[in-house]
Amino acid sequence: MGAIERSGYRFEPEYSLIEQNGAIHVYFKGAFVEELKFSFSGENPDFDKIENMVEEYCFEHGID
Repeated sequence: MGAIERSGYRFEPEYSLIEQNGAIHVYFKGAFVEELKFSFSGENPDFDKIENMVEEYCFEHGID
C-alpha cells in the first residue's frame, strides 16, 4: 500500500510482519506531524483499517 494524500497531508503507512505492528506517518506539506500506531495479525495489516484510520484522522482534524 502506498501513501494516501488529502489536502496537503500525506499519510505513509509502514509495518513490521515480525512485530505485527505498524504506524501511519502523517506529514503536512513535507513536515512530519505525528505517528498513528496500529497492530495487526496475519501476513499483512488490513488495508481497509488503515484507510479508515486516515479517514477518521481527517474528520477529527477538519481535513477535506
